[in-house]
Amino acid sequence: MADGYVMVEKEVGGRMLRLETGKIAKLASAAVVATYGQSTVLATVVRANPRPGLDFFPLAVDYREKLPAGGKFPGGFRKREGAPNEKEILTMRMIDRPIRPLFPDGFVDEIQIQVWVMSHDGENDTDVLAGTAASAALALSNAPFDGPTATVRVGRIHTDDGPVFAVNPTVSQMDYSDLDLVLAGHADGVNMIEVGAAEVDEKGMLGAIEFGFEQIKATLGLIDELVAKAGQEKVAGELLLPPEEVMAAVKAAAGEEIFTARQIPGKADRDKAVGELRTKILDEHFVINGQGTPAEFEASTLRRSQAKEAFRTLEKKTTRKLIVEKGLRADGRGKTEIRTILGEVGIFSRTHGSAMFQRGETQSLVSCTLGTARDEQIIDGLLPEYSKKFTLHYYFPPFCVGEARRIMGPGRREIGHGALAERSLMGILPSPEEFPYTIRIVSDITESNGSSSMASVCGGCLAMMDAGVPIKATCAGISVGRFTDENGENEIFVTDIIGEEDFFGDMDFKVSGTREGITGIQLDLKARGLNLEQIERIFEQARIGRLEIIETMEKTIAKSRDEISVYAPRLETLTIDPDKIGKLIGPGGKMIRALQDKYGVNIDVEDDGTVMVSAPNGETIAQARAEIEALCEEIKVGAVYNGKVVSTKDFGAFVELAPGTDGMCHISELADGYVKNVSDVVKVGDIVKVKVIQVDDQGRIKLSRKAAIEAEQSDSEAEAEAVS
Repeated sequence: MADGYVMVEKEVGGRMLRLETGKIAKLASAAVVATYGQSTVLATVVRANPRPGLDFFPLAVDYREKLPAGGKFPGGFRKREGAPNEKEILTMRMIDRPIRPLFPDGFVDEIQIQVWVMSHDGENDTDVLAGTAASAALALSNAPFDGPTATVRVGRIHTDDGPVFAVNPTVSQMDYSDLDLVLAGHADGVNMIEVGAAEVDEKGMLGAIEFGFEQIKATLGLIDELVAKAGQEKVAGELLLPPEEVMAAVKAAAGEEIFTARQIPGKADRDKAVGELRTKILDEHFVINGQGTPAEFEASTLRRSQAKEAFRTLEKKTTRKLIVEKGLRADGRGKTEIRTILGEVGIFSRTHGSAMFQRGETQSLVSCTLGTARDEQIIDGLLPEYSKKFTLHYYFPPFCVGEARRIMGPGRREIGHGALAERSLMGILPSPEEFPYTIRIVSDITESNGSSSMASVCGGCLAMMDAGVPIKATCAGISVGRFTDENGENEIFVTDIIGEEDFFGDMDFKVSGTREGITGIQLDLKARGLNLEQIERIFEQARIGRLEIIETMEKTIAKSRDEISVYAPRLETLTIDPDKIGKLIGPGGKMIRALQDKYGVNIDVEDDGTVMVSAPNGETIAQARAEIEALCEEIKVGAVYNGKVVSTKDFGAFVELAPGTDGMCHISELADGYVKNVSDVVKVGDIVKVKVIQVDDQGRIKLSRKAAIEAEQSDSEAEAEAVS
């Protein structure tokens, strides 16, 4: 074994969690191999010197699912992993958010974290394992990380004995869970929450968090054991903080003007006033000396940069002081007051559903598109391939915040916000049996000043109602912020935070749900952590705000429309015997293509026998459905059919009962009495009524025209007697 190798392990959730270091990636600042079940990740940390001129903490987190870990080949021609997919990006954010606040202010050394999935057993997913492994590697390194943290997943499995919480549930167990909670925290509390749920009430959610936090404590003990055996001494290095002298000079120059500017209503006017004050202070008190020596020039440039940071710190303290001590928010609202809400549906003519949702200076235009099974998104990764029937895409263009910058594809933030809104709305979707359409929501943020992801939830719900999607209940989202004084005391929670309150505050706690319960949560925390009592208070404050928004939304549209848009495809679902799928498809797809061409429809068949027929026209769907049912119908003895004579022989006639299904009517069964020639009774192309008299072991069908006529006559006589 390699020198310095250390391994610790502990049972968590009925499976062994093992952490190893000192064997793999020894040139990194720190590395941990974490194994849970038969899933393994490698987490590495590298610390490098700060880049010159950098004034922020350059933490970079990368998570990659190596497909050989699950015995898979990458798709496409290159057969090589490409850009990170959505699952990988969301996991990167999940790793980043709980650890970033635990570095000291002014720390600007380069920290790069890479986590690779090396083995995946298909049941124990690696996203939460990656979060714990990254934290363990940071705890081992010499970086001034005030952790460690640990990450767990909590499910609520429904059993015969009632709901039971499960830590790190397997992929199979999650099929029976109404809750997907990812929780991160440290010894002092919870500092990251991600939730997708099916209307779980606040009490149930709090119970899940409490259960998960106990599991976090157990994992933290394992990391502490690893650090005790192999940890490095922490070295903070030089912190980039403004000197006290610069802070004092900026505070003296700003005087009371900063308090006045921070209370101007309207984001644009407030930003303008604050910007003008900043420029005035810098130009009057922190001028760059361009006439002196190079050393004097550099010193004055550094001092001006420090003054900018000092002003930002002063602005933060002023904002917090106004809220905590005087109860004054930047836009003049009370602590639980929600901004003015406007809603409108059906705003675009040709979309299947559309809505505009505005809350204060945050505005979202949302469209809803209905599609068929062919429009489902196929997800291929280390987990078994599956398809998504519901997708929400979120776009945040630069003009929504009044900026002109490079136009690019969706970044990590956009993907994260879209995923939160998607999870929040999944809890109110109808079942595929009730509404088999594929649904895509697009939220375009056209104005932004806080909580645009929650606006996407509200707008997405309105757009689905406008599209006629039979959702279970109205869903809304709200954010709650937290502020404390300089000593971390006199805590206050505010509802519906704006951008500045997110930037200068301790927390952005987003909660989505219906009247009945929570469907989505995302917690971003800059402070150290939250305890259960604080979370309970936040839940109640968010619940009250959520109900107020739902009432307002239902004034715009009370419930889903009874009919889907005339521009949406018509879709019907039927079920056939899975053994008949081959017959429906036909040799080389001949039969299903012929049906699609004949009726102008699309036909999608699933392995369980579910058949979806879609077309712009409902009449053609009905015709196609009737023929599919006839084609796949099980032929039973005693059934009577109107069939078409497709061929005649000396011994009888072959009659088509349904496309691809023929039976033989012997000459003796064509009519009463003696029949000399088949052609005396029937000819090719005739439509005749026949009765099934036998289906043998090989599936051959014997028919009788004579029996069908006799049955018809008996029915007529019985009817006549009843009338008389």
